[in-house]
Amino acid sequence: MGNGHQQQKLPFRFDRKSKIAVCLILYDVLAMHGAYFVALWLRFDCRFNDIPQMYLQHYQQFITLYALGAVVVFWFFRLYRMMWRYVSFSEFTHIAAASLCVSAAHSVLIEALLHGRMPMSYHLWGALLQFALVTLVRFSFRLLMFEKSIFQKKGTDHDRVMIYGAGSAGQMLLRDIHTAQEISDQVVCILDDNPNKWGRFIEGVPIVGGRDDVLASVKKYHVDKIYFAIPSASAADKRDIINICNETNCEIKQLPGMYQLVLGQVGVSAMRDVSVEDLLGRDPIRAEMQEVYAFINGKTVMVTGGGGSIGSELCRQIAAHGPKQLIIFDVYENNAYEIQLELRRLYPDLNLVVLIGSVRDSRRMFQVFSDYRPQIVYHAAAHKHVPLMEDSPNEAIKNNAVGTYKTAYAAMVHGCERFVLISTDKAVNPTNIMGASKRLCEMIVQSFDAKIKAGKAGEIPQLFTHEGCENADKDGSGSVFRHVKTEFVAVRFGNVLGSNGSVIPLFKKQIEEGGPVTVTHPDIIRYFMTIPEAVSLVMLAGTYAHGGEIFVLDMGNPVKIDTLARNLIKLSGFQPDVDIKIEYTGLRPGEKLYEEKLMAEEGLKKTDNKLIHIGCPIPFDTDRFLGQMARLMRAAYSNRADIRALVEGMVSTYHPEQAGSNAEKDETYEALAAGDDN
Repeated sequence: MGNGHQQQKLPFRFDRKSKIAVCLILYDVLAMHGAYFVALWLRFDCRFNDIPQMYLQHYQQFITLYALGAVVVFWFFRLYRMMWRYVSFSEFTHIAAASLCVSAAHSVLIEALLHGRMPMSYHLWGALLQFALVTLVRFSFRLLMFEKSIFQKKGTDHDRVMIYGAGSAGQMLLRDIHTAQEISDQVVCILDDNPNKWGRFIEGVPIVGGRDDVLASVKKYHVDKIYFAIPSASAADKRDIINICNETNCEIKQLPGMYQLVLGQVGVSAMRDVSVEDLLGRDPIRAEMQEVYAFINGKTVMVTGGGGSIGSELCRQIAAHGPKQLIIFDVYENNAYEIQLELRRLYPDLNLVVLIGSVRDSRRMFQVFSDYRPQIVYHAAAHKHVPLMEDSPNEAIKNNAVGTYKTAYAAMVHGCERFVLISTDKAVNPTNIMGASKRLCEMIVQSFDAKIKAGKAGEIPQLFTHEGCENADKDGSGSVFRHVKTEFVAVRFGNVLGSNGSVIPLFKKQIEEGGPVTVTHPDIIRYFMTIPEAVSLVMLAGTYAHGGEIFVLDMGNPVKIDTLARNLIKLSGFQPDVDIKIEYTGLRPGEKLYEEKLMAEEGLKKTDNKLIHIGCPIPFDTDRFLGQMARLMRAAYSNRADIRALVEGMVSTYHPEQAGSNAEKDETYEALAAGDDN
């Protein structure tokens, strides 16, 4: 019982804020007495003896009552409950409104209660002086704290900061640095692109120029850090400015986005490191996804390769928008387990199924499609590493081409509505087997779609490595093909930043180890996009598709890998070729200096999204191609040494660097056409 009384919270505790409030109340009472007395004194030329006795009596009889009443009004205006260390324009308006109210009440009540008229200048000067005194003490508190903070920072080691941006975000950031005692940074200069701001000051800090003055200002003011505080800047402007800042040895940080400015969350704690994505020089793709989410909602969705970088992001976005069931299919159990744990933690009510298996196993694919009947399939399972596939070309064909064929066939005969293939810009005029295998995948989904639209789904050969175990047309009646409605599409995009196959993780690891950073060629270029952008495009394709399309993303300007590596070294706080060496290792087998988004023959058609296009498919003999696929599968499973030449006979745009002589190619083409598997 005694403990219960001890734990009871006291109704009032005379703490520090209460002491400050009492001091302010006493000050305000004295300020009001003094303000109106000085007003009366000024009215009579600063001569006390000239003040009429009647005016003094009215002042003495009313002023104390007025001051106490004014304190009550000030309390309701929260003038004794504000944190004056952070006083700003908002608090200033509260003071002005409260002072106006009590001053007006003073003018009315002193004459109404005492039946005596005071001089007009008494009311005017009294109100002004009262407002000045009440405001002064509160803003002086902030000024004292500011000077105290500056004094303390002068006595300690601190980083000298340049803020790029003299707008609202820059001013809020500057105020946060000045007022926060735990921050030892000292802002020494500000830069901005607006010439009208040059030569002016914000809280005593000069605005010294624009982007052309970055290097000179860093040297002149001995800058250690640069804070980029223009959240509304375009991607191109941000890239250009950050690239200039990268020429210094300064640490560079920036605000993540406009929402922090809108929410007033601009401060040093909100700043983040500049990432390599900021150097792409284009605005992120912001697709309208409501139609996509409505399409997914309530449906059974399957993602093959669901544990990979693209597949796992697909699973995250799908899980967040109410699917009836999400099936994750992957051959690599560790990745599948990680995304399973993540989704179960984030979405405990999600109907989630995680299955292990290979897309190359048609019996397993038939079993999965038969048991779960997915309505939408995102096919992300593939071997993607170019040099590794050059050393194991038959595996690229088995997993990418044959795996896609078997998965697509299982989807078709089990009532799948949409099948979305994840392709790559390496499928365009490929010089490597990985790109060629992905072009085969595109041709597979185009062939399937053409046959279905023609009502000839039964003519699509079923590929077997153990014939008879999973025959779709078991009764031989062909009824399984009568109601096929699957729409097949492909989505083609470039390199994905942060993905398992991206060059960025390799560069970061090499930098952490002290270098060297290896670049294959000083002139090599690539198109880049982020994982969320890639996934948005894939999902849009699944929604907008009518069958047979190859969706292509306008990825902006290509990026030189050498420039990317140098920027990443600078972002890590080092100097290229000084702290971290860059080595050029030469192009790897099958690697091109540049990637193409689309074959010239395909052309482009526009969609509602100006950044997403549809490639017009290159015509090819579907029947001949499907016949060749069966023979190509047998050749791949026989681990034929001439597999590249076989693929070249099917993909007219594939020109492997390691192919044999023309005579050998001709013999291979003839064998492929004739069905020779030996």
